[in-house]
This record gives sequence, C-alpha cells and structure tokens, in this order.
Amino acid sequence: MSLTNTINFRNLRGDLLGGVTAAIVSLPLALAFGVASGAGPVAGLYGAVCVGFFAALFGGTPTLISEPTGPMTVVMTAIVGSMTAANPENGLAMSFTVVMLAGVFQIFFGIFKLGKYITLMPYSVISGFMSGIGVILIILQIAPFVGQANPKGGVLGMVQNLPLLLTKINPAETALGLLTLAIIFFMPSKIKRIIPPQLVALIVGTIVSLTIFGGVDIRRIGEIPVGLPTLQIPTFSASQITVMIVDGAMLGMLGCIDTLLTAVIADSLTRTEHKSDKELIGQGIGNLVSGLCGGLPGAGATMGTVVNIQTGASTAVSGLTRALILLIVVLWAARVTQPIPMAVLAGIALKVGIDILDWSFLKRAHKVSLKVTASLAIENAIKDASEQGRHVLVVGATSKVKKRLDKFGISRFVPEHYMFVDRVDALKQAVALVNPHATDANTSGVSNYTDTYS
Repeated sequence: MSLTNTINFRNLRGDLLGGVTAAIVSLPLALAFGVASGAGPVAGLYGAVCVGFFAALFGGTPTLISEPTGPMTVVMTAIVGSMTAANPENGLAMSFTVVMLAGVFQIFFGIFKLGKYITLMPYSVISGFMSGIGVILIILQIAPFVGQANPKGGVLGMVQNLPLLLTKINPAETALGLLTLAIIFFMPSKIKRIIPPQLVALIVGTIVSLTIFGGVDIRRIGEIPVGLPTLQIPTFSASQITVMIVDGAMLGMLGCIDTLLTAVIADSLTRTEHKSDKELIGQGIGNLVSGLCGGLPGAGATMGTVVNIQTGASTAVSGLTRALILLIVVLWAARVTQPIPMAVLAGIALKVGIDILDWSFLKRAHKVSLKVTASLAIENAIKDASEQGRHVLVVGATSKVKKRLDKFGISRFVPEHYMFVDRVDALKQAVALVNPHATDANTSGVSNYTDTYS
C-alpha cells in the first residue's frame, strides 16, 4: 500500500478545475457549519482546510472531497455545548481534543482493517440515524434564522424556547433567511451547473443586507482572525475524560460511515474502487490535525465529491487544490466574510438539514420490513443511474419481483422492455445498447459466454 493517495499530473486541467469548483462549494458550507457548531466560522474554515488537505493526501479515494459535514457538525455542536457547560474555561479546548481523539480512533480503525465492516450496517439504521441528525440540524437553525441568539441547552433548549423565539422574530433577518432558501431551492438547474446556489445565496443575501437593510441592526459573522491558527494543546478533565473518549469514538465512527458511503458514490461515478482502510487512516490524520488547529471534524462530503468528479477531476490533486484555495481565504481574505448575515448562513445550513433527511425511506417506513430494506438501497442505485442517463436492466423480473418493484416505486425508473427473466436476453440487450450495430454473431457470442461461465 502506497503512503499517499493517487497523485499524478496527467489530468492536471481537470483536477485544478475540480478543486477550484469544490472550493467555491465548500466556502459557504464551512462558514455555516462553523457558526452552527458554536465554535465560530473560522473553525469551519480550518476544518475544511485541514481535513480536506490531509485526507486528500493520505486517503484511499482519489476524487473524494473531505470537509465538515452536516452530521459531523450536529455531533460537534452537542460536544461543544456539553463541554463548555461542564467547564466554561476549557470547554472549547476540550471539544477540539475530542476531535483529535476521533482522528486517533479512525486511524486505529484503518490500521486494524475495519473499513469493510463499517458499511455493513442495515440501511434502516443508517437512514434513521441520518434523518435524526437532519432534524436536529434544522432545529438548531431556527433561532439564527429568525434573527435571535441561540438559547442555552442545545436542541431541547431551542424547542423549549420556540414560542419565545417566534414572538421576537426579526423581520429583516427572517426575510434574508427566506431569500436564501428561495435561491437554493428554485435556482434553475442550468445555472446550478455553472455556479453553486449556496454561493449565489451567500453573495445575494449579503448584498441585500448591506443595501436594502443597510439601516437595520442585523447579526453578522463579524471579525475573523486572519493568519495561521493557534495550536490547541490536548486538554482533559478528570471528571469528563470518560465522556470525551466516548464522544471521540462516536464522532470517529460517524465520520467513518459518512466517508465510506460517500466513497461508494465516488466509485459509482468514476468506475473505480476505493481503499476503505487507507481512507480511514487519511480521514483520521485530517481530523487529528484539524483538532490541533482548532477546526471542526470532517468527513467525505457527497456534494463536494460529486461536483469535483463532474467538473473533470480524477486524482487527489483536486482535493489538495481545494484545500490550498481555502487556506488562501483563511490567511488573506477572511475579512471579506465579516458582513455575511447569520440568517443567510442559517438558511444554507437549514437546506443541508433538509437534504440529510431520507425522504424516500420516511415515506414508506410504515410498510418496509427489515427483510426488504435492501430494496431501498437498490432503488437509490437505480435512481442515480437513471438520472445520469444510464440504461438499467433488471434480470429475474418474474411477476412476483415486478410486484415488489412496483410496491417500492423502483419500476418507474426501468421501462417494461428492460425487465428480463433470462440473463442471456438481458446480456444481448446490453450488448445492443453499447453497440447498436452488433450482429447476431456478437449476441450468439454472449450466449456462448454465459453458457461457459454459468
């Protein structure tokens, strides 16, 4: 196993373009997650730089983009809240120590080759866990979305204070939050391919706040320290050490699941195969360095990874480029982000929470048993392939199978003439799709091939 990820310069133009585009996508999310976590926007930027760079350098998935994600941010928010409540003076330093511990756990998971077992969790468990995280992330954005400071007590505190928050709505900030959501939801797909809607919402929302609402008191990011981060010394408390270790293990495990699921998506888009254990070691190094630098924990990010691949990236040069661009922002351009309204960042994070919810599972959870949860995973694979314009053929489509496909809505992605009972017929159709001019000799060859290897 090589020490570093796949790095070469044979596709330099595609990798550089992918890195630049991924950096543009990452910037508003890093700021939003930093604010949502309670550690500050600069922690989101440091996390995006550190995890992104070292995971790209030492990981096992060439095109994977790693950064603070919604699930990791939700857990980090709870950790920051509990640590600062237990030890106001050193709580934040202890939270970053938990991030370091998470990185250490991930390195151990990779060294002991546990990567292949982590993705064996039942789909229903992962779906329920992620949907719960999505709900928590949405709840945590309510206060900044309506122009109020976050109440103490985390999610429970937010729910308990919800009536009070709704009676003190700041109309200007709420309008900015709604504008942000409107831009992200309703921006035409053609424009989305050119520029990320989150970045457009960030820019438009900031301009509107400075012009139309120029005379209104609006909560903004404020001053962000420019320059290299101050190293965080690992800080432990005798009364909290057990909690910190458990939180570190939980955070590390969540990062492993989040990353490896994204790595599988990258494999399907690039037709390559990632190295699970190597990827976990890279993620662990990234989170360890991020904690030392006062950054948020991170994992493989689906949105950034897909954008990176679709822009033309094929090696880890893209991830390294993205991290270096964000480092330039941190070192020299952080002051540009000072006027960004908190409500705009809340709108961006709110949309992330909505996207994390597994709507396809939630709509049918009442009629799905544990024995057939694999159908949902198959549906997601078929749906992704259809949206990319690929042909999907189903083999073994007996009447009973077709009824089950209809029940779970999978059949709507596969035309009737692409469902076969016999695999030989399916292979003939596949050959015809790949090569429309295939002759009978070609198809008979397929038949002989299947007879030989069946």
